[in-house]
Amino acid sequence: MTIKVGDKLPNVTLRRLGDGGIDEISTDSLTAGKKIVLFAVPGAFTPTCSEQHLPGFMQHADAIKAKGVDSIACITVNDPFVVSEWTKVTGAGGKVDIYADGNAEFTKAVGLELDASGFGLGTRSQRYAMIVDDGVVKTLLVEDVPTQAEASGANAILAAL
Repeated sequence: MTIKVGDKLPNVTLRRLGDGGIDEISTDSLTAGKKIVLFAVPGAFTPTCSEQHLPGFMQHADAIKAKGVDSIACITVNDPFVVSEWTKVTGAGGKVDIYADGNAEFTKAVGLELDASGFGLGTRSQRYAMIVDDGVVKTLLVEDVPTQAEASGANAILAAL
């Protein structure tokens, strides 16, 4: 079942590379007492993700945070090593926190997985964005076409805030 507005996010462990190795972050700790914008991409280094979706949130990070958002989080179905490199290459650090959902556990828990096996990519995430307040989904914007980043882009989130 797909998550919807009014639902609490499931508590799932996300990962990213830290100074001492792989850090684990629960979605509960990520969202507790905070208003966050969370968006997901099918995969790091893919064209739409790297050229449109992530850059839009980086470009508008200050404007988004000025509307009372504590943090902007990106989730991708990649491993923490890929996520670390993608963060470096894109310069996202300090603007957007990128988390690895390597086994698509969070993606499946929110019911927004995408079968990209026809392209050799296996299970991925649909492209979406949400506004989450203290763990509860307040806005959910899902793309109809995975290669587009309009309905779930930074401008759409700004309009929803």
